[in-house]
Amino acid sequence: MAELTQRDGTWSFDGDAVRIVPGRDKRVNPVRQALGELAVPLEALAGIAYEPGRRTGRLRLKLREGADPLLQAAGGELPDAADPYQLPVESERAGVAEYLVDEVRQALLLEQVDSGPCDRYLLPGPSVPLSASAGDGTVFFDGEQIRLEWNWKTEQAKKSGGPRVFPVSDIEAVKWSPAKGLENGYLRFALIKVPTSAPPKYDPYAIVMYGLKRDPLMALVAAAVTARLPHPAGLPEPADAVPVPADAVPVALTKAPAALAAGTGHDGDGDGGQREADHDALLRRLRELGELRRDGVLTEEEFTTVKQAVLRRFSRH
Repeated sequence: MAELTQRDGTWSFDGDAVRIVPGRDKRVNPVRQALGELAVPLEALAGIAYEPGRRTGRLRLKLREGADPLLQAAGGELPDAADPYQLPVESERAGVAEYLVDEVRQALLLEQVDSGPCDRYLLPGPSVPLSASAGDGTVFFDGEQIRLEWNWKTEQAKKSGGPRVFPVSDIEAVKWSPAKGLENGYLRFALIKVPTSAPPKYDPYAIVMYGLKRDPLMALVAAAVTARLPHPAGLPEPADAVPVPADAVPVALTKAPAALAAGTGHDGDGDGGQREADHDALLRRLRELGELRRDGVLTEEEFTTVKQAVLRRFSRH
């Protein structure tokens, strides 16, 4: 297992997931601390990179678009210090960081992970219940209902209606936007039956943020709610599945798993004892197996058995 420990946290990779544990140093960003330990499954990754620096490098995970409700809710505006998928690395630990990168990249290649967008969330989002205070209010979320409470900085027109309580089922969208320059940020809930064009300052379903350190904690609430809303790329299930005619399946896809592992499933020459001479041929075999699993030709159990056989061949080359 590859593991790297730094002030901001520990990253480790066990072959199935990158585990991120935030550091306990008081200088670690509150967002990282509030998120706690994360397990990022391999299928959620689009890549990983280490960027060296004179004194401090940076390790970065790139997640597939739509895989994580936090990144979906933050819209690319989460500060670097609050981003759990970045890790500052001391220069003397660069070798360990590069080793971890190599391990993850090899796993992505062997598993043939699709780096394209997701149509469902592959991470669960922040744990609930949770709350955050910033700007002119406090938000509470228990997984089913949101409650907004106001403070002395709230405009009277918004405060006069009292706290707002509404269920997730009433929410059409949630938007978190940090403060930029002289422009305040906000956390806004758009309700299905309550359209509004009022600015966040007067919107009773929005909290205004002034650009302070704890503002990004509001993004965690937005992420927890986002995880419970329909995925933006989700597609409706087809009403009826259309069977694929047997004669429409290429002959190469109907070979037995044992033949595929031995290397005879693609050219049909019967020479099952012949081994591929280099890694590229074996990697091509893994890609073919992944396609067979996605097409339903191989069951998950068959795919696992054949993949293990191929990997044993890989280790001997």
